[in-house]
Parts: sequence; C-alpha cells; structure tokens
Amino acid sequence: MTPLDRRAFGPGFKFGVATSAYQIEGATKEDGRGPSIWDKFCQIDGAIKHGHCGDVACDHYHRMQDDVALMRWLGVDTYRFSVAWPRIVPTGRGAVCAAGLDFYERLVDQLLKCGIEPCVTLYHWDLPHALAGGWLARDTALAFAEYAAAVARRLGDRVGLWLTHNEPWCQAFLGYEMGIFAPGHKSLKDALLCAHHLLVSHGLSVQALRSIVKAPIGIAPNFMPTYPASEAEEDVAAAKRWDGYFNRWFLEPALGLGYPRDMVELFASAMPAASDQDMRLIAQPIDVLGVNYYERLVVADNPAGGVLRIKSVTEGNHPRTMDREIYPQGLLDTLRRLHQKYRIPRLVITENGAAFPDEVAADGKVHDTARIEFLQSHFEKVIEARAEGIPVDTYHVWSLLDNFEWNQGYSVRYGLVHVDFESQRRIPKDSAEFYRSLTHS
Repeated sequence: MTPLDRRAFGPGFKFGVATSAYQIEGATKEDGRGPSIWDKFCQIDGAIKHGHCGDVACDHYHRMQDDVALMRWLGVDTYRFSVAWPRIVPTGRGAVCAAGLDFYERLVDQLLKCGIEPCVTLYHWDLPHALAGGWLARDTALAFAEYAAAVARRLGDRVGLWLTHNEPWCQAFLGYEMGIFAPGHKSLKDALLCAHHLLVSHGLSVQALRSIVKAPIGIAPNFMPTYPASEAEEDVAAAKRWDGYFNRWFLEPALGLGYPRDMVELFASAMPAASDQDMRLIAQPIDVLGVNYYERLVVADNPAGGVLRIKSVTEGNHPRTMDREIYPQGLLDTLRRLHQKYRIPRLVITENGAAFPDEVAADGKVHDTARIEFLQSHFEKVIEARAEGIPVDTYHVWSLLDNFEWNQGYSVRYGLVHVDFESQRRIPKDSAEFYRSLTHS
C-alpha cells in the first residue's frame, strides 16, 4: 500500500472515531440511569448471540478519561459519541438526572482539554423502556425534543456538531419490522409508524436545538447503495424499490421532499397518516448530513420476495469482513449521489469500519492487516470525492473500541483498539498505529 498523508485530503479535513452509549458505557444501573429497550431486549432468550448484554460493555463510564487519552494518542480531531437518553431522563419524560448530565459534561470537558471536538448524537437506539408505546406513540417524539433540549442546555456551548438520530432505518425496520433489534416487533405497519415518529422527533429536536445552540445540526442515516443484478427492467425496478426502502425513506422527508411516492404506493394501507403539518415539521433545515456507510447491495427481482419483491445477489469475488462485503466504490457512489442529486451543503462520514476476527498474537499485539487495507481503500475514495468538489470534510472510523455489537453481542470486533472484556485491558491494534500515522502526517 502507498502510505497516506493527511495533506492528500486537503486543508481543513478532520479525522475522528465514533462510538455509542449502550455499546461501550456499561454502568446500566448506576447514578440513576433507567432501563432502556435494549436492557430489556437482552433479557429475551435467544435475542442476542451467546446471551450477551451491555451491562458492562467496555466499562467506559468508569474509564472515560483513559479512553479519551487513547483518542489523544491517536491524534483524532473529533469524537462522535451518543448520549444515553435513559441516563438523562430515566423515565423518558419528566425529571432530569443531574448525574447523567454531569458524566457527559466531564466527557466533553476532557475532550476539549485534549483538543478533540465533541460530536453528539442524541439517539442511538437506547429508548427509555418506561415510555409506554415506544416509537409507536407520538408522545415519544415530544419527549425526545424535551430530552434534546435538556442536553443542549447543559452542553450546547461546547459541542461542535449535533446529530439527532443515528441510522433511524435500523431502529424502525430492524426493531419494528424484522424483530432482530429492540424492541423486537415484526410488523411493517409498526415499522412505518415508528419511522414517521422518528422523523417527527427529528424535526421537533432540530427546533429545540436551534433555540439553544449555535453549532451545526444534522442527522446520520445509514446508506446502502443499491445496484441491479442486470440491465433487465425487472432488476432495475427491484433495485429502485430497495433504494426507496433503505436510502430514500428517511433522507427525502428530512430534506423536504416528502416520502418517496413509489414507496408510498407500494406500502399502501400499511402507511401511517402523515399530515402536511407533519411533513413541514420533519423538513426543518439542517446544516449537515451524516453518512454511515458499510456495504452495497446487488439485487434482482423476486416475485416471492415479500412486499419489496427482491433478492440479494452475490456479484464478483470481493473480499469480505466478518459480516459484510468490502466495496469502497460504494462510499464514493453514495457521496456523489448526495452531492449531485440532493445538493447537500456539508457531508460528514459519521461511521465507516470493519469487523475482523482479531486475536492478540504471541507478541501481545493485534496484527489486523485486513482492517488497515479496508481503511486505506475507503480513505482513497474520500480523497477522490474531495478532488471532485464533493463537500465531505470529516471521517469517523467505527469504532474506537471493540464493543457490544447489538444482536451479535461481543462476537464481532470493529475497534481500532482491542478490548479484553474480562479484564477491560485496551490494546491498540496495528490499525490504530496506522491511523495514528495518518493523523500525525
């Protein structure tokens, strides 16, 4: 591989790392934190691989200063983390827990002390369990805006970027249609209602944040560029359906374009009521769009494939991580589309990374050469995007630490830093050394 130099990205480009609260913090019953839907979901037999849960995770709640020191050693410019809603408002609505806010204030202050810009995500799927109805209740959107305001009032003067939601598609469709994420529902109608309330909560929280903070505000959807398996009309139409379901469903309403008409027609009676007032609320102006990218999808038409009538197709002999195909071109294709079709004024890569079966070698190190190759190939696509004038200015690697990977438990490792979950010992992998050489170049 040709060594990368940060100057190749151009002036002002920022390098960062990302995590989320439930995946690293632990301390799920400390300092007044209430239970989340993930705490409850992890108690269901068979829901999580090996019966794992986030009760301890990386123990970041107690090791925060050491983890920030790791970031400082890495030389990152920015750290994207999520705030645990149940830690701030244990019952979802009502009394605010001062201890929870104190923890995030200490984290933000420690980051700033180390020259690292805090980037806050307000929701990364850990909904307070106490909220009756969850995201099927419209009141949850109102509660979310109140929670957002409480966090902003405490941290608003020190955070460089605010993001309302992380990957709302996963919360809606993995959690409410497929049942493999919390809360475990299996209903397309529930998923679409959840999605609508997530978008309403986005709009309400943007309004709340605007009244308090001066920093940029956005949202961080996940994107999966979709390609037809052939040029046949049926396959092209299948790819468009998946694109509408995955990529356009949250993006276009947030940009004021409304729900994709082709998908509204496809979903038919499963669609929730969406008033003009709701759609105006959802379309609150944002300053930045977060981009979570991991993989592409190649699809063919499949009349037996449910509402979407698709099937995924393996194409070519691309290398794989533990759970995904490696396809760097998909990142560039996504950035191009967001720039050319939607004219997004600022793009931030909020997540990109890879899981490999990392092991500590006899020399006490983790030699994750495949992850280094993954990162370099994706960095090169960002450099291409910048050269084309695409306004992408930040890249967050997922993730700083090996962590709790939702329904996969601790069976897959995405971190630049290896975590021994028994001892909580942190070991920077070779990929961390690689990233450090880039940030210091």
